[in-house]
Amino acid sequence: MTSKLLSFVLKAKRILQSRLLNTHDTMKQSILFLFFTCISFLGLAQDDRVRLIVRSDDMGFSHAANHAMIETYEQGITTSVEVMVPAPWFPEAVKLLQEYPELDVGIHITLTSEWSNLKWRPLTQAPSITDDDGYFYPMIWPNKNYGPEQALKEQAWDLEEIEAELRAQIEMAVKYLPQISHLSAHMGCTSISPKVDSIYHNLASEYGLDIHPDELGVQRARYAGPKDTFDQKKESFSQMLRSLTPGTYMFVNHPAYDVDEVRGINHIGYTDVAQDRQGVTDLLTDAEVKKLIEDLNIELISYADLVN
Repeated sequence: MTSKLLSFVLKAKRILQSRLLNTHDTMKQSILFLFFTCISFLGLAQDDRVRLIVRSDDMGFSHAANHAMIETYEQGITTSVEVMVPAPWFPEAVKLLQEYPELDVGIHITLTSEWSNLKWRPLTQAPSITDDDGYFYPMIWPNKNYGPEQALKEQAWDLEEIEAELRAQIEMAVKYLPQISHLSAHMGCTSISPKVDSIYHNLASEYGLDIHPDELGVQRARYAGPKDTFDQKKESFSQMLRSLTPGTYMFVNHPAYDVDEVRGINHIGYTDVAQDRQGVTDLLTDAEVKKLIEDLNIELISYADLVN
């Protein structure tokens, strides 16, 4: 399936979904949605190319991350970056991204503030999704390090407040960054409830940002081995590249620098942030990695390329 035909199919799907939204024939809605999703998936699956989105997340959480992401785009293999609107370095991220209007950008919808020494708040008045100090909760789901009282999922969150916050983040981002093509969810935050996920998808459609890789048959590419050090990252990433068969894939990562600023950013269970994210930056700009991608005829694409 050509990209133009795939784009047509996606637009047709959106139109039909919109027209059926107010009907009560849920069976018809489900069948049509499944039909168009299958067409989209088959279109990608039948392509004999290997295509890879290299997505760099969390732009805005630190000064170092902002500049690392630009470096991995300019000198490396990053094809799409995800910007966090409530994060403290969002204004600088905007200035940097405005210098690269061709760089594909996603709004990394954010409902958590996970770091111990660095916090941010929602853009809106949203007491049901913030802790007693007015910050986002650190986690979405409870885990061995963070109990239910520190997880958004376990709170009495208000759906209207979440919708207002998501909309505010989108409005702020598109106000300054016309190259935004899609949404993504930081820490999987929009999956806390089917109702929240529905709002997320509806807003994506409303703002023309509804490029959803999972609905287009895009597969997640991951390290094929250990990834603690740069050398391990490089070897495991290279093994993964060599294993790819025809199809479209996405590799998600988090570049930054090993500097004092990032050394002070951590949370329980993830304390080597600076070293880890420097390794990612080094990986994405490594000459041998870039040469391997070229030798394997892997086509680097962005989110926007999925429908253009």
